[in-house]
Amino acid sequence: MLTLANADLSVALLDPADATDQLRLGTRYCWGGYIWQVRDPAAGDLLTGPEWPLHNPSAFNGQGLPESFRHAEFGTNRPLILEDRRGFIIGIGDVALNIAGELAVSSPAVWTITRSADALEFCTAQSGNGYACQLTRRIALAGRTITSATRLTNTGTRPLPLHWFAHPFFALTDRKLTCALPATWSMADNAGYALDAQHRIAFKRQFQHRDDGHFEQLKIGAGTPLHTVVSHPRLTQLTFATDFIPDMCPVWGNSNTWSIEPYIQSELAPSATRAWALRYDFGPVA
Repeated sequence: MLTLANADLSVALLDPADATDQLRLGTRYCWGGYIWQVRDPAAGDLLTGPEWPLHNPSAFNGQGLPESFRHAEFGTNRPLILEDRRGFIIGIGDVALNIAGELAVSSPAVWTITRSADALEFCTAQSGNGYACQLTRRIALAGRTITSATRLTNTGTRPLPLHWFAHPFFALTDRKLTCALPATWSMADNAGYALDAQHRIAFKRQFQHRDDGHFEQLKIGAGTPLHTVVSHPRLTQLTFATDFIPDMCPVWGNSNTWSIEPYIQSELAPSATRAWALRYDFGPVA
């Protein structure tokens, strides 16, 4: 694994070129810049995942702070970039449907990794089916703050589908969590979560196992990026924010973790670039 560290936190990232780390990677999450765990020297591991505390969760479920470029449109499952059962997934590599009808990586993307004192930058270029792109992911650590910045350029001749989402896996306290939403955001009445008097998402019940959970779409306030304060079992709080207004934002949780997932659903014209960033502020140890 690759590591960023200071006196406050240690950040472990999967190395897309390492054979052992590749066993934790698959066709769901971007290989470059995949934050596997954040550790506090006093409080220990700060992130979980759907199969937590298993040491080697499935590549589909993963753990930590992964980000994903979808290979199919959310809701319709319409293929993106893939044609005739082949193509590439941004941030992963060339893929094809195998004899079992499942996507498999046929040729991983090749990454250039640049290290500075407080950051790791991952760069790759991909092409296929008339599509092409350059992707840069930069993970930086400053004090107790982690910034994940992404820059994607369409270098091909066809409009490039950009369907991306973050999937952070936050830790629960007694199988529950609270998450303060922006004042303009809301959610419909549902079986899993409720908004309390402080405009915080709260669990209606404890989920009992990894297959017991709830998925719900949030209602995004006009002109409002995501800025949320999440409870944590060993920290005073954890703040998660985007520098963009999500196109949609579901939440999901089970007995082991909970996630709020800002989405970008767009299209890049040839030669166009889009850049965006996430910020995680890990509060002091409680």
